[in-house]
Amino acid sequence: MNEGLIRPCTVVVGHYGSGKTNFAVNLALSVKRRHPEAPARIADLDTVNPYFRTADAAELLRAGGVEPLLPEFANSNVDIPMVPSALRAAIRAPGFTAVDVGGDDGAVALGMFRSELTAAGAAVLFVVNRFRPLIATPEGARDCMEEIAEASGLKPTALVNNSNLGAETGAEDVLSSLEYARECSALCGLPLLCHCYMPAVLPDLPRVFREAGLDEGELFPMEQATRQLF
Repeated sequence: MNEGLIRPCTVVVGHYGSGKTNFAVNLALSVKRRHPEAPARIADLDTVNPYFRTADAAELLRAGGVEPLLPEFANSNVDIPMVPSALRAAIRAPGFTAVDVGGDDGAVALGMFRSELTAAGAAVLFVVNRFRPLIATPEGARDCMEEIAEASGLKPTALVNNSNLGAETGAEDVLSSLEYARECSALCGLPLLCHCYMPAVLPDLPRVFREAGLDEGELFPMEQATRQLF
């Protein structure tokens, strides 16, 4: 993974079902493991209450030393669009802050913090998954990216390939997504940060990469930290 594309404040955006929340949670935990001395936190900006996905991983995050910043009614039956009250301060706080942004509504809410995020030099990572219908082509991914950028006023700075079929993912599914990811990267004008995979599902993928002459350093291992909706 190209760690140089990650910044102290890193925003994660993407189409519904792309797996962006699972990536955001794993990214925050990974940064904390690499820098245990520095504080780390993650803010959930999924503004429709049933989709407060980061709340699913709150216990895992705390166990890993990452503070989850969640709206008051996250994972309750109270459906009130809200954002974490601590987000504005977190953007400027020392250490690492990940911001998980959900869909179009979340992108609009993200725009409320555009000036602070710009001042902080935040990275904006755009997550793609070729197995989600609306972003199954590079053109669809580009259109989604442009919609998020227009709604938030923030252009993504790097692209994350999270192409997967959940527990049914095979090594060939990841390998077949590499060209898609490269085409998305070129069409969107974004550097490629990494290709995500789950060691619990594909323990031999690094070896497969090596044997195919690919750079296993481009892989980002993740665990399933949130409930799967698809």
